[in-house]
Parts: sequence; structure tokens; C-alpha cells
Amino acid sequence: MKVLSMIQPWASLFVLREATYETRSWRTNYRGPLAIHTSKKIDKDVSNHIAIKSLLGKHGYTPENLPTGQIIAVCKLVDCLKVTENNETWAILEDGRIVSGNDYFMGDFIVGGYAWVVEDMQMLDEFIPAKGKLGLWEHDLIL
Repeated sequence: MKVLSMIQPWASLFVLREATYETRSWRTNYRGPLAIHTSKKIDKDVSNHIAIKSLLGKHGYTPENLPTGQIIAVCKLVDCLKVTENNETWAILEDGRIVSGNDYFMGDFIVGGYAWVVEDMQMLDEFIPAKGKLGLWEHDLIL
């Protein structure tokens, strides 16, 4: 299965659907099943921001108990949309959709970047320890 590694707290916020999009500087043509892996790195400054702590807290997480170095969820990657406009509080994607509010602030919607769109996010009952890699990588994930 294809896997994407993400830094915490972004990985958990994405899996918990507090962040609708995963933004990347690169496009992928891949569509299909995708596992979400948490890197060993935690962005402490972001994790300790009052708004992020509040969003994590809704789900029982704190900066201290975020999972790291594990595959925590699976979903289906359905689209990868180029960011065509950014107005500092909202952005426009190539299909015309407007990204604003928390969705905007939870991503890096730089013009020319990409917003990955997923469906059917499912957190795993048991997380799977794994070493992450850059880009999309493969894991023999059996569900």
C-alpha cells in the first residue's frame, strides 16, 4: 500500500479530519488507497499553539501523547489539486473550490502547491510501527 509520512501534529489533525487537505509542494498522479504515517518528528511550536491544542484536545490528544513513527490510518486519495490563487485568508484550487477558515489555516496553500483530497479516512485500531520515508512509499500493510 502507498504510504505518506507527515509530521505531527499535522498527521493527527488530518486523520481526525480537523484538516481537510494535505498540502504538498509536489503533485502525484496516484489515486487509490493511502496509509498515513506519523514521522518521529513533532513540531513542538505548532503543537503547543492554543488553537492546535484545543483541536487535538477535542479528540483526547495533547502534544505529549501524539503517536510518532507509526502508520495510524488509511484513506483513499481521490484528487490532487493545484493552488491557483492565495489571498492570505483563503485560496482557490484549480477546480474552482475556495479553501477558507480552518481548512485554509491548516495547510500551506502557496500558489503552485497542491492540495491532496482524500475520502474514507479510517483510524487504525492498532497503529503499526514503521520508519518513514520522503515522498510516497510502499508498505506491506495488511488490513
